[in-house]
Amino acid sequence: MTVIPGKPDSAELSELPDPSPADGELVVEPLYLGVCGTDREILEGAHGEPPPGRERLVLGHELLARVREAAEGFEEGQLVAGIVRRPDPVPCVCCAQGEWDMCRNGRYTERGIKALDGYGAELVTLEADFAVPVPDELGTLGVLTEPASVIAKAWEQIERISSRACAAHERALVTGAGPIGLLAALMGAQRHLEVHVLDRATEGVKPEAVKALGAGYHVGDVTEVAKQVEPDVVVECTGVAELVAGAMQHTAPGAIVCLTGVAPSRTLSVDVGALNNELVLENDVVFGSVNANRRHFEQAVGSLREADPDWLRQLITRTVPLDRWPEALEKGDDDIKVVVDFAQH
Repeated sequence: MTVIPGKPDSAELSELPDPSPADGELVVEPLYLGVCGTDREILEGAHGEPPPGRERLVLGHELLARVREAAEGFEEGQLVAGIVRRPDPVPCVCCAQGEWDMCRNGRYTERGIKALDGYGAELVTLEADFAVPVPDELGTLGVLTEPASVIAKAWEQIERISSRACAAHERALVTGAGPIGLLAALMGAQRHLEVHVLDRATEGVKPEAVKALGAGYHVGDVTEVAKQVEPDVVVECTGVAELVAGAMQHTAPGAIVCLTGVAPSRTLSVDVGALNNELVLENDVVFGSVNANRRHFEQAVGSLREADPDWLRQLITRTVPLDRWPEALEKGDDDIKVVVDFAQH
């Protein structure tokens, strides 16, 4: 699955040589490969970077694969997920400690996104240190490991921040019921919080999935919903400017707002003074979170194992065979998580 970064409509199914593993690398056969907004943006030419000296980039970073050639610590036939980011070569203080999701100098690389080929091929190499075992009981649901890792990091950071004060956090509001939002709601429910989810969909899988968690589902204006819920924790998963601003302005005192969504920039009129006063006078915290390190991938596997597999299964709303992979990037109204099915090929 290759594209020319910066060139829209350059997607094609390319022939590449079989990979040659270096010492400490696995050769794996992808089974399922999830797609997300980042892949769509690369396909549209918005960003992405090929490996040095190359024009094309192999796309794909949400990997579930089976080990074909093992390295130390792994067995042939084992299921694995692939970590996306690699630390910078310098390294910065965070990358040196395995916290490459917090890279300080921006020299990191990422499989299928920035300067490294992704996982969208029939055979790929994967460094053992960046392969995460997936239990057989999860099966194909292991394709949710990468998106779950992103939200596992977000919840880890929320819990670290919440330890700063005496206030208990009991109510969480998640904005957006895409895969990240639904996984955020799942992890909130697993933490025994009262969870509420705001989205535009009035029927279908999204409201049903939220209600199956025992959570509240809302449509309408974020300000009104936030006033009604008065959340202690907000996980914003859309990047939509109105939702970002609204989520910060109407929370319980001492609230924590985690921003995980990225969207095209747009102009929005906000009373910054009033927002500042609310954040300061109520001891609120607003922070951004992106990517994940190995610890978060392992946390994600644990969360997925704990979840109802039938509930997880409804998040994968469409599968596309490899030879028609660009169709996976065409997002339908009812799509939550779309995956490329290598096993069909």
